[in-house]
Amino acid sequence: MGKRSTSRRLAMQAIYQAEVSGNSIEEALDNVLEGEKFIAETKKFSKDLAAAAWEDREQSDKIIESLAIDWPLERIGKVDRAILRLALHELKSGETPLSVVINEAVELAKKYSSEEAAKFINGILGAYLRKKG
Repeated sequence: MGKRSTSRRLAMQAIYQAEVSGNSIEEALDNVLEGEKFIAETKKFSKDLAAAAWEDREQSDKIIESLAIDWPLERIGKVDRAILRLALHELKSGETPLSVVINEAVELAKKYSSEEAAKFINGILGAYLRKKG
């Protein structure tokens, strides 16, 4: 798994943990990174990505709600929500190719959620890109 893929996984786990535990994103990141050795680049990218996506979560949640027709935000699983928040932040930032962001989000969903969640996430992100133009 590449450095950036690992960073995205760590960021997603931290976002999930912060929401579930009520801890700050910094505490959640420390918990996720604890006990494992990662290179500095992986740690930095995961921290930057998680912090930015967490800060941007209200705007991302509004986008999710507008695109997930008949699916209130509370009904979307917390793992899926964390993946969507992360991916939407990356898509909005424009720093990573769109196809990479979507592929990484779908792969995270397949690994940490379900095949149905992967399709749902792909659909939401695709709809976002179509709406954005």
